[in-house]
Amino acid sequence: MDRHGVTLPPNQPAVLPQGLDSRSAAVLREIVEQYVETGEPVGSRTLSRRLPLTLSPATIRNVMADLTDAGLLYAPHTSAGRLPTDRGLRLFVDGLLQFGDLAEEERDAIDAALSSHGRSLQDTLAEASTLLSGLSAAAGLVLAPKAEGALKHIEFVPLASGRALVVLVSSEGQVENRVIDIPIGVPPSALQQASNFLNARLAGQTLADFRTNMSDEIARDRNTLDELAAGIIEAGLATWGGEGRGGNLIVRGQGRLLADVTQIEKLASIQTLFERLEAQETMLRLLELAETSDGVRIFIGAESGLFGSAGVSMIVAPARNATNRIVGAIGVIGPTRINYGRVIPVVDYTARVVGRLLG
Repeated sequence: MDRHGVTLPPNQPAVLPQGLDSRSAAVLREIVEQYVETGEPVGSRTLSRRLPLTLSPATIRNVMADLTDAGLLYAPHTSAGRLPTDRGLRLFVDGLLQFGDLAEEERDAIDAALSSHGRSLQDTLAEASTLLSGLSAAAGLVLAPKAEGALKHIEFVPLASGRALVVLVSSEGQVENRVIDIPIGVPPSALQQASNFLNARLAGQTLADFRTNMSDEIARDRNTLDELAAGIIEAGLATWGGEGRGGNLIVRGQGRLLADVTQIEKLASIQTLFERLEAQETMLRLLELAETSDGVRIFIGAESGLFGSAGVSMIVAPARNATNRIVGAIGVIGPTRINYGRVIPVVDYTARVVGRLLG
């Protein structure tokens, strides 16, 4: 499978990128692979011991100098070692990366972890995000657009004092839960009255239409509708509709991005990234990025437009249902030294599983 989602036989030789001879390609590949493994600059002596080619350290230094002049490598400090630039990583991913498909055992493990039996859709998507984070050692992302289908049932369930659970069931049988704040001491009868009031008026409406119609009706019927029940209804509908068109974004494993960060500038940039991920426009942009390809897309540094060159990469794939319609986006955000060969097939397969769940 290449970055566009095309499946390749395992260990198929990579095609040399244009402008690189086999010697330069071997040096670049080894430097990137060492960078992914250790995060440390790679020197010519290390390369001479690890490369399958018989090259002297002097020859390797010349090749490294040429790759540096081409903008594919850089020296992070006075050390003689080199690290790949974002451009060098892009060249590696596009033409030098070798990986196969997931083993059957790994597929079975993902299928089992994401089995929706006995769980709400929200819990299943959260599990998918946690799963991606664990398998990739990065932050896992799952984006599911808000359902626009007709509603079937709404229920308010009492929790601890001052809180209630809102359960919404779509006509397709999807279940989602949200917790809302309610006045302390609200009796169960008020919650039941609120549930009865809404369910008597659903009539297969979408959430957007239902909220509009209910706003007018609650205003008219406030005198006959218990004040507490009216407040619960308004709080519940506001909670369900307050996220706009963006959908539900679930991020797990943010701390993995911060673990190796020592520079204050990068730390601030990554924190800004997560703030932007919570914004609606950024969620929509994630979906747009996923829609531009049938398979996995890889963005290194600032390529996605979601964040600046903060030393991070994003791997994202669309989740498609049985009719091939995009119903969400799946991905990971991690350091540029993320294990691309491992993560890309994981993201691809997880996106397929989540697509079936959302479909």
